Amino acid sequence: MTRLPLTPVLLSVLLSAACTATVAQDSVPSEYLAIEWKLIAIDDKPFPAHATLDLSMPGKIAGKGPCNRFFGGYQGPLPAFKPGAIGATRMACPDMAAESQMFSALAVMTQANVTGPVTLMLTGPDGRSMQFVRPVN
Repeated sequence: MTRLPLTPVLLSVLLSAACTATVAQDSVPSEYLAIEWKLIAIDDKPFPAHATLDLSMPGKIAGKGPCNRFFGGYQGPLPAFKPGAIGATRMACPDMAAESQMFSALAVMTQANVTGPVTLMLTGPDGRSMQFVRPVN
């Protein structure tokens, strides 16, 4: 069997193409990264409980609702955002109505846009929205 040597130019082209494809598919734009995004409003109404969202893993969402931790995935390269099935722990608490409101809103969001240095807006059909803030130290 005869092996053909890879020339340095061909090797650099192949490595460059592989790295470019990986970055495009496997990264989250830096403006979406935060320790946690804190939910402050749904449909322009203040959210009455504590909830967070994490978008730091490509194609995955995680966070904490008022009662339960949750996890799932989303389709689309950000800012396109279409959540898939969301799993959650199953603990009851006094804020179950707020948690249900949060999950219902999250399920219909279609866009995720960082709108300022500390604000993330998820938007969906019919003017639906979820507003989050990045923690500031």
